[in-house]
Amino acid sequence: MLTHPTTPAPRAGAATTGWRQRLGQLPRDTRDTLFLLCLIAWVVMLLSAHLPLWCTALTAGVLVWRGWLAWRGQPLPARWWRLLLLAVTVGATLLTHRTIFGRDAGVTLIVVLLALKTLELRAQRDAFVVFFLALFTLLTHFSYSQTLLTAAGVLLATWGLLTALVNAHLPAGRPPLWLSARIAGGMALLGLPIMVLLFVLFPRVAPLWGMPADAFNARTGLSDRMRVGQVAELAQDSSVAMRIRFDGPPPPAQQMYFRGPVLSRFDGQDWRPLQSELPTRLQLKADLQPLGAPVGYEVTLQPHQQPWVLVLDATPQAPTLARHDLQATPELQWLSSRPITELVRYRAQSHPEFRHGPLQAELGLQDHLVLPPGFNPRLMALAQRWRNESGHQAGAAPALVQRALATLRTGGYSYTLAPGTYGQHSADEFWFDRKQGFCEHITAAFVVLMRAMDIPARVVTGYQGGELNPVDGYWTVRQSDAHAWAEVWLAGQGWVRVDPTTAVAPSRTASLNRLTPARGVLGNAVVAFSPALSERLQATWEAVNNRWNQWVLNYTQDRQFELLKHLGFEAPSWRDLGYLMAALLALASLGAAAWARWERRQHDPWLRLLAQARQRASQLGLDAGPQTSPRQLAQQLQSLCGAQPATAGVVTWLLALEAVRYAGPHPSAFAAPNSSPQQALAQLRQQYTLLTWPSPPHRPPPAASTAPP
Repeated sequence: MLTHPTTPAPRAGAATTGWRQRLGQLPRDTRDTLFLLCLIAWVVMLLSAHLPLWCTALTAGVLVWRGWLAWRGQPLPARWWRLLLLAVTVGATLLTHRTIFGRDAGVTLIVVLLALKTLELRAQRDAFVVFFLALFTLLTHFSYSQTLLTAAGVLLATWGLLTALVNAHLPAGRPPLWLSARIAGGMALLGLPIMVLLFVLFPRVAPLWGMPADAFNARTGLSDRMRVGQVAELAQDSSVAMRIRFDGPPPPAQQMYFRGPVLSRFDGQDWRPLQSELPTRLQLKADLQPLGAPVGYEVTLQPHQQPWVLVLDATPQAPTLARHDLQATPELQWLSSRPITELVRYRAQSHPEFRHGPLQAELGLQDHLVLPPGFNPRLMALAQRWRNESGHQAGAAPALVQRALATLRTGGYSYTLAPGTYGQHSADEFWFDRKQGFCEHITAAFVVLMRAMDIPARVVTGYQGGELNPVDGYWTVRQSDAHAWAEVWLAGQGWVRVDPTTAVAPSRTASLNRLTPARGVLGNAVVAFSPALSERLQATWEAVNNRWNQWVLNYTQDRQFELLKHLGFEAPSWRDLGYLMAALLALASLGAAAWARWERRQHDPWLRLLAQARQRASQLGLDAGPQTSPRQLAQQLQSLCGAQPATAGVVTWLLALEAVRYAGPHPSAFAAPNSSPQQALAQLRQQYTLLTWPSPPHRPPPAASTAPP
């Protein structure tokens, strides 16, 4: 007769050794709580760069506190503790952000509320609230970054949260977390086709689709105001500003100027645009005249929360940017009707050789001669002396421009990233004292000198240069390529670009030398080991990121319509996208239902479960052929592994499986008293996923034969 082995009692006085053994002996509720707290910590860590320091510290403290309570099995804190922490959170948010609305303040509150919710984690309902609040917090990551690394971190956190959610639905007992992770991964893979279908066909209806600008958030990147030191801070940032793919050979390095804001008003400290403050009758006209052959290219522009559409100097025709109304300013800058808050891609044609502006003096040019009184007295005296030496001749302006450039080349001036803090008379300090600066210092001082000599001049900001990625053929323009140059007006020529930085440091614009930010420890180690490997890894990673930008982040409504045209739609609209998506989802649902019905009819669920048990038993070395019954498997298992504690559970389960088939209406102890065989089989199927099978016994190798050959 088949007997069930008993589990040996644990030895008295056995003590736990080490935290791993202690962790393995924790109750299931404690283990699951600690796992959930680790997931929340990972979610918050992904956001830590965008959170106030107090928010990160408070969240970490709450999570550690909650973990300590779970580890020690102590009761949760009283309600007044949570109310006190909530009041502190709201007050600190108001002090930090001056509001509780907007992206940054909202994310701060959500993160802290997620941590505080764990302090009342008592029932399964509370756990579900934490799961979905954590998933919502994950979505906020994409309001700051949509890079490939961000997507990978969010995907890992989503898998972990789905694992915790599946684990909460498993029956009583102690199911291993790897089992829940496998189930969650399988469910996610089953839903992958639906996710891809929704991504491809879900209508992107502008302007609802995309990342809105945050009215309460400070803006980064180039600005419409320049103060000495601002662009130097941007030059230390190696993040990508845009990527360009030229249709043919790129223009020479000396002509790769991407035009941004033009600054003409100077109050002694700040440079600002002028045209928005002038009546239309006083505004200068562009009068753009292309001189050379056009250069065609495609730009992938990163979101910068400004309306500027950056293009090469000069672009007479509007770039092809969908869902944006573009207009050109008299300073040759292209502006969108709304800020660029999402990754955009557009095509443009530019003429690196051009002429623009009035050829003869006009009234509007006087606004480009204005200087604030009382600033830079030494430079004013120098300008007056040079002007007197030129004899105040009408055609002396080109010679004065060349004289200033020659002074920059031969006067001991240097180009540096850290020129120090400039005072009130910044132009005087540059020309006579420090003689060093970044492009904005050099350009601003040069424009002040030009105006002091009655030569109309203005500051142009943007990007200069770029770096060719040999992997994908795209040119990468970074924030470290932010640049400022000057334009002077000359009679008979109009506005002429003059880059005084070239006179100080010719390599900055001629050979595309870049200001390289300081590398981290890992970056320095890779460069020291192999500079070629470092460059190759960086180029490959940026090419992968570029593909992510092109095919995922820049999958816009226009590309959806192009897909519909390939499918046969003559004039596709967002309604066609909706109809097609609904039809495909309906077909997928019908197909899944038909397959499930066919699979249920073709296969006996009891035989399917027995086949899984036979396959597992064969891995232990049992004779589990197609004709082996559950009782025979149990007998073999008891004979082979009878001394192991796990054997009893598997034997009991096999006998219960046999009883479901042959023992009548009340087959086993696994089922409720009045349950049907189908219900009993479903419970056995759940129990199978929790079974711990014994290990195969160790078999010593056969003894060597001593018989003579």
